[in-house]
Amino acid sequence: MCDLESGSVKVKEPSNRGRWHGCWYERLVQPCLVELLGSALFIFIGCLSVIENGPDTGRLQPALAHGLALGLVIATLGNISGGHFNPAVSLAAMLVGGLKLTMLFPYWISQLCGGLIGAALAKAVSPEDRFWNATGAAFATVQESEQVAGAVVAEVILTTLLVLTVCMGAINEKTLGPLAPFCIGFSVTVDILAGGAVSGACMNPARAFGPAMVANHWDYHWIYWLGPLLASLLVGVLIRFFIGDAKIRLILKGR
Repeated sequence: MCDLESGSVKVKEPSNRGRWHGCWYERLVQPCLVELLGSALFIFIGCLSVIENGPDTGRLQPALAHGLALGLVIATLGNISGGHFNPAVSLAAMLVGGLKLTMLFPYWISQLCGGLIGAALAKAVSPEDRFWNATGAAFATVQESEQVAGAVVAEVILTTLLVLTVCMGAINEKTLGPLAPFCIGFSVTVDILAGGAVSGACMNPARAFGPAMVANHWDYHWIYWLGPLLASLLVGVLIRFFIGDAKIRLILKGR
């Protein structure tokens, strides 16, 4: 804004209303949009890697595709939303103080919608026979009731590794590190290689929900909610009571 009397030039300050609108968008809307976008990209890559997986590569192709894709989207978008792209991660982040409770359900909705979009895009670009041969990349590893207990336990343990890596590498101040995005991706790769034959190594309800909806495959779908969410509760207890830094830990803080 020009001051005609003094001949000087003044920079016009943004109004309080403008600042409030910008703050509101960046705090509430933008993180949810990023969670939707990141989840859609990650789950598109993950589903496509399963649908197009050749018989010679086994679990290696899905393991690498899931891990690398997750590491990339976290590195690219993580500074905006925290880079969760997984309801189990968001629950654990909320429990250890890395996410406000009021944002938990908006994050979940964004992640589930992103999962649906990613799975639908994977179907759109895949040959129909490959899509249905892979059950649309939905989790079909568990075929009999005798497998359920092992699958639930596997999902709890595998998700614990993933969520622990996220919380300790990206939230807990004492263990923060610049390589956290790729460590998180590596944990997904390791989990799929180790546990893919037991439960499918989902570790992410949004990754299970999108393909299940698109392919209408709901057999034992609840396993991929129960296991990851139990793991989130376990990690929340571990960090809050035992291994978190003094800022996060609730007990034995010292002086």
